[in-house]
Amino acid sequence: MASLKEEVLSRRTFAIISHPDAGKTTLTEKLLLFGGAIRDAGTVKGKKTGKFATSDWMEIEKQRGISVTSSVMQFHYHDCHVNILDTPGHEDFSEDTYRTLMAVDSAVMIIDAAKGIEAQTKKLFKVCKMRGIPIFTFINKLDRQAKPPLELLAELEEVLGIESYPMNWPIGMGKEFFGIYDRFNERIEQFRTEKEEDRFLPLNEEGELAVNHEIKKSALYDQMLEEIMLLEEAGNEFSKERIAEGELTPVFFGSALTNFGVQTFLETYLQFAPPPQPRQSDQGEIDPVNEQFSGFIFKIQANMNPAHRDRIAFFRICSGKFERGMSVTLTRTGKTSKVSQSTQFLADDRSTVNEAVSGDIIGLYDTGNYQIGDTLVGGKPLFQYEKLPQFAPELFVKVSAKNVMKQKSFHKGIEQLVQEGAIQLYKTLHTENYILGAVGQLQFEVFEHRMKGEYNSEVVMEPMGSKIARWIENEEDVKESLSSSRSLLVKDRHGKLVFLFENDFALRWFQDKNEHIKLYHPLDEKSY
Repeated sequence: MASLKEEVLSRRTFAIISHPDAGKTTLTEKLLLFGGAIRDAGTVKGKKTGKFATSDWMEIEKQRGISVTSSVMQFHYHDCHVNILDTPGHEDFSEDTYRTLMAVDSAVMIIDAAKGIEAQTKKLFKVCKMRGIPIFTFINKLDRQAKPPLELLAELEEVLGIESYPMNWPIGMGKEFFGIYDRFNERIEQFRTEKEEDRFLPLNEEGELAVNHEIKKSALYDQMLEEIMLLEEAGNEFSKERIAEGELTPVFFGSALTNFGVQTFLETYLQFAPPPQPRQSDQGEIDPVNEQFSGFIFKIQANMNPAHRDRIAFFRICSGKFERGMSVTLTRTGKTSKVSQSTQFLADDRSTVNEAVSGDIIGLYDTGNYQIGDTLVGGKPLFQYEKLPQFAPELFVKVSAKNVMKQKSFHKGIEQLVQEGAIQLYKTLHTENYILGAVGQLQFEVFEHRMKGEYNSEVVMEPMGSKIARWIENEEDVKESLSSSRSLLVKDRHGKLVFLFENDFALRWFQDKNEHIKLYHPLDEKSY
């Protein structure tokens, strides 16, 4: 049996981030294919075949072909144990993605070669950079017409402010795409080959093709050699240390849909991606090979199995070893309990997990005890991991049950879906009418869809538009008479008072008139 240290060092846990439709779910599928986790990659686009992407399990995702929840998938490749977290690309679900990025040790950023860096990629990249986690870049869709590769690199460095090192370089693109010049493995990988053994062509010491091939006569080959020479002379130097510090991103070109360049990417990624790293807690840094078991919950998902109406808490192990049946203490409450039901994932396909180590992501069955951000610890001493980001919602709706006779399922549905953290619940002070807040409109649509499909409760939603939510430090000084249509006073689900301001002007006007009331935002902007 391998030692705890060996087990932990074999883990690679990463999130895939990108703008919607850059090919994130497709790349995830292909990586699972190489890991032997699935036999047949179902693509999101292939709706007519009835094949859906392995990582998109929720009904609304299958209908729309988008990812709105973060999935977790695990597989072995060579000597590594890989945990992939496929995040929602849609910006309305960025909060879920931010929390997921807290649970990984590195990130893979996918860029559409024709579109370059898009808004959502920029936002997510910023979070990775802030955490200092290594970022690996996969420039996708080279089998279509795209921006020139040098332009893409310049964009990467200018827009994102990170230096890049191309591990390979495309020869042509679109209909003229011949393949990639693999700088790292010193070979050329052909895009279309009749025989598998002809796929890789060797290079000589000068970095040119060592065999006779018709591509040598092509202008594309000459252009590629010129660009490689330019990269060697004026490009960044390769540095394993700077990759580990998140200051240099290795760049790979390929096409996830046609499965080209994916295996080369995976093998190189596993060489340079970090194993589990130490994490900050209120008792200092916790080493992943520390014998004491600990970790935190970064996501809660209800009804992954509609037949059982279950709730799963996604748990990142940060130190020690998990064994099914062990006793753990929830730091927030000090309560100790036995973990008898635990699971590992391949999207909605799950298997019971008896053992797992630092770096792994496991699912814990939850009867409503856990909250996002909770720390679980085996034994003593107790400690708490860093807080997870929480965002003030920007859009609000009033919500009620369409059928008054179905209040029970309405309340149960709201309670469970709110605990997942995608929507936030507020109540008016005396009438206790429900108000939902979210970062984006799509979250309301998913909420409505799931209430009907999973709880058999149709809802009526009345838009309230965008509001600015502010919590109150000195609640005892707040009088109900301060509540108005422009500064509505409500309670959040934890019973704390919150003002919902109509706009910036209303917020400033309120602060000028009520200087004694100290308002705050739940997320300190300095930290995220």
